[in-house]
Amino acid sequence: MLSKALIAGGAGFVGSHLTDRLLDEGWEVTVVDNLITGFDSNLAHLAEHPRLTFLHMNAEDAGSIDETFDLVLHFASPASPPRYLAHPIETMHAGSIVTEALLRIAERDGARFILSSTSEVYGDPSVHPQTEEYWGNVSSTGPRSVYDEAKRYAEAISFAFHRTHGVDIGVVRLFNTYGPRMDPDDGRAVPAFVKAALADAPIPLHGDGLQTRSLCFIDDQVDGILALAASHETGPINIGNPHEQSLLEIAELVIQLTGSSSTIEFHPRPVDDPERRQPDITKAQELLSWNPRVDVVEGLTRTIDWFRTHGNTK
Repeated sequence: MLSKALIAGGAGFVGSHLTDRLLDEGWEVTVVDNLITGFDSNLAHLAEHPRLTFLHMNAEDAGSIDETFDLVLHFASPASPPRYLAHPIETMHAGSIVTEALLRIAERDGARFILSSTSEVYGDPSVHPQTEEYWGNVSSTGPRSVYDEAKRYAEAISFAFHRTHGVDIGVVRLFNTYGPRMDPDDGRAVPAFVKAALADAPIPLHGDGLQTRSLCFIDDQVDGILALAASHETGPINIGNPHEQSLLEIAELVIQLTGSSSTIEFHPRPVDDPERRQPDITKAQELLSWNPRVDVVEGLTRTIDWFRTHGNTK
């Protein structure tokens, strides 16, 4: 019998790439997505695939699906600040109600459960680079708390189900993922920079641009997620590229790679915006034999190429 996977949020950026990879590996895949921030266009190329079922529904109702699953992947949450600030209650529910509903499916079916967590659980870190043992520096009341604390709660309830009910969980903390199929208007740095550069418009840079990020290309991210899924490690495990750059350096690289005439336009920095972001990936290397392979020039070039042809189709 074929292995069956349930992907909550499978029409989103990361979720759709996971859907591609699992289908390529021979899985039967059921995607549930309410399309608040996902796009059915991300799965349009799979519309006739015989092993894909797409259900336009809230992930909290996935327990009603008459299937038994071997793998349950929770990627159902707004992930960019403008999106989760526009949908604060839905974002909190994604971390709480949806996580519990999916954990109960995994418990019912004896399935492996993978939670997509985030580097945002570290907040504006006082430890650098960030290891999984660091508990974070996070505001529970600021505007970003609807995302940060939802993910922290999702981790906590996942470990509670593991300890109490023996659910086979894996928690992955994603760092600054980018690549084809990003929403051009989701407000994160890479799509904002690329969209502006391709239009020869001013590139919006918040703050002085010296705050850092560590960009991880989507193909590497999917490799890491599925390596965790194939193991029985609980995590949390950082999956990200430790190559740290300032946002100013990234903006300048995008201008160079696009051949743009864009200038850089500075804007006020958002509340609770992290100063530095860099993963310690020792655990991923030692426990999952995972390392990122796509460097930032190759990754941005591939992303820019996709935006040239698809960036206005969302």
